Amino acid sequence: MIDLEQRYFSVRQRISTTAQQLKQDQPCLLAVSKKHPADAIRALFQLGQRQFGENYWQEAEEKMQQLQDLDIEWHFIGPLQSNKTRAVAANFAWVHSVDREKIAQRLSDQRPAGLAPLNVCLQVNIDDEDSKSGVTPEQLLPLARKISGLPRLSLRGLMCIPRAGNDPAQQQRAFQRLAQLQADMKSELRGSNSAVDTLSMGMSADLEPAIAAGSTLVRIGTALFGDRQKNVTNPS
Repeated sequence: MIDLEQRYFSVRQRISTTAQQLKQDQPCLLAVSKKHPADAIRALFQLGQRQFGENYWQEAEEKMQQLQDLDIEWHFIGPLQSNKTRAVAANFAWVHSVDREKIAQRLSDQRPAGLAPLNVCLQVNIDDEDSKSGVTPEQLLPLARKISGLPRLSLRGLMCIPRAGNDPAQQQRAFQRLAQLQADMKSELRGSNSAVDTLSMGMSADLEPAIAAGSTLVRIGTALFGDRQKNVTNPS
């Protein structure tokens, strides 16, 4: 696990240096652990990492069972099917990929009463890609108004995955657009119970332009864990 430790502190330094150079607050690091084993998560936890992101319930469930002795804050960051909302609502602290009122309603209805409201981000298809999930910028505010009134959810902000292969300037423009959409949403929801304080944007290849645009949470997988393994439970 020496390489994992080196990568972890290298990523943390990369985030810290970028934030300091830009004179901005340092964003939260979400370790994207999909397709990586539970022992790697445990090793990062022992180094101080507490937030972990998973894309698939079936894979996450197995890891949660193996790591139930650890106080991990679990984030669901993948596309969410209706038949998985109950499990996700009961076992995660955050969902970053809400893009439909139906999914939000199910998450609210199925969130156990004994737990704090589920933190959610709305996923925006910022570059209008057919292959990506998410609402269009034009659909965002109407959806946000509906979701902000759901009793067992806390609408925290926005998430995006910009077009792959863009140069840093193009990436930053996409991130800046998401930041502006968040500002518009915050203004629209002023007076509601929604905190609207989270911009979930930036991954291994583009965290610097994301931080420059105001990211409050970066989702890092490959730069932390290395290449994904193929022997982890098949996703569902």
